[in-house]
Amino acid sequence: MKKIIYFLFPLLAFQLSSCSSFLEVEPKNSVSDEVTIVDGSSAATAVRGIYSALRSNDYYGYSFQLLGFFSADNIVYRGSQTVHQTLTNHTVKSDLAVLATAWNQVYATINRTNHVITKVPNLALTTTFTEAYRNQLVGEAYFVRALAYFDLARTWGGVQIVLQPTTSASSLPQVQRSSLTDTYAQVLQDLQKAEQLLPNETNRIRATKKTARALLARFYLYQKNWSEAIKYASYIIDDNTNYSLVSPYRSFYANNTSNTKESVFELVFDINNTSGQASQWLSGNNGGTAWIRPSQAIYDLLVDPAVGGDRTALVSKTSSSTDPNILIGNLYYRTDRTDPVFLIRTAELYLIRAEALAQRNGSGDLTAALADLNAIRSRANIKPLQSLGAAALLQAVEDENRVEFALENHRWYDLLRTGRAQQVLNISSVNRLLLPIPYAQVSIDPNLQQNPGLD
Repeated sequence: MKKIIYFLFPLLAFQLSSCSSFLEVEPKNSVSDEVTIVDGSSAATAVRGIYSALRSNDYYGYSFQLLGFFSADNIVYRGSQTVHQTLTNHTVKSDLAVLATAWNQVYATINRTNHVITKVPNLALTTTFTEAYRNQLVGEAYFVRALAYFDLARTWGGVQIVLQPTTSASSLPQVQRSSLTDTYAQVLQDLQKAEQLLPNETNRIRATKKTARALLARFYLYQKNWSEAIKYASYIIDDNTNYSLVSPYRSFYANNTSNTKESVFELVFDINNTSGQASQWLSGNNGGTAWIRPSQAIYDLLVDPAVGGDRTALVSKTSSSTDPNILIGNLYYRTDRTDPVFLIRTAELYLIRAEALAQRNGSGDLTAALADLNAIRSRANIKPLQSLGAAALLQAVEDENRVEFALENHRWYDLLRTGRAQQVLNISSVNRLLLPIPYAQVSIDPNLQQNPGLD
């Protein structure tokens, strides 16, 4: 695997007209390690900056999530920028602005992690900056870097692997992409390092050993390593003092709630750092645009008592005379735009384990898988399923994932990893299962090849 130094910064995609002009631009997010990471205090500040980058409106705060939202069938775009509908139609072109916005911000986040991973281990210890605390900060950076590469891999395929911080645009070499296998190998290596370094405590807004193990469960599910997925999901499920399915369903997000036992890892916002999501989901009566909405199909499933159960709380219809019968998603509802983003919930670990058990299908596995699936259904106040074979059980897990995470960024990636996206979403070409590399990136680097069949 060729490991490289490669980093593109937010907004450059819209400002560059040639390779020479690119090389003349000093990246606004470049960080001088001599200035910014010199002691324990500045190291802690740098790690807080990593989480800030992760929750940026260009990453999980908004733009990156749109790529998965609109590519699947749970969430639709009804705003003025109709080009976003090319994601839903699977005709998206590489010059779609949100592609570059998300791509650049993921790499900006990686660059921040690289500064911490490279510089913090060499800082001198003090009475307050202990070895354990230093390990924690570096472990958090490894975790976020793993998440970022995981997101790149599952969205675009193999990508450039950046393991050193970039300090100037002129230092960027032109190199080939790594393979998908090598990109996922880097994810695993970073997660294993994070698991080793992080403390074994519960924190729902910063990474710990438990957070790393939860993401490892998801990673192993994607890799079809069923036994490891079961093992790592069980770490969280069995820690029922700290993690559980809270009831009723809406109680993990409603009434301005956050940090419940349902949450393994979430991104928090406040009035000084608001989310870009809410204004797009909220109705006009609540100061929003309702440009992002539940699809009619998911609305119908959620309001069906036998399917959605208590999850019907996720959706509603407007009743005003000026804007009647608009479908509204209620996960983002706070008029002050402080809704958290739920990246890993306890419910996901139950469904990961259920799917992995059904796929492994060893002695007692189907019974255990059904129990995990029914735990999710029971919390949603719907009837448990009984006596399913492996194929029927796997379909039931897919169906449950769809409604359980109806307004979260799961559906597109679930269909991709199970090989079901083309059939379910009626996608004509296998090439459309990856998104195009942003045009601006390909145009400035002749060695960066576009995904096959895309332009």
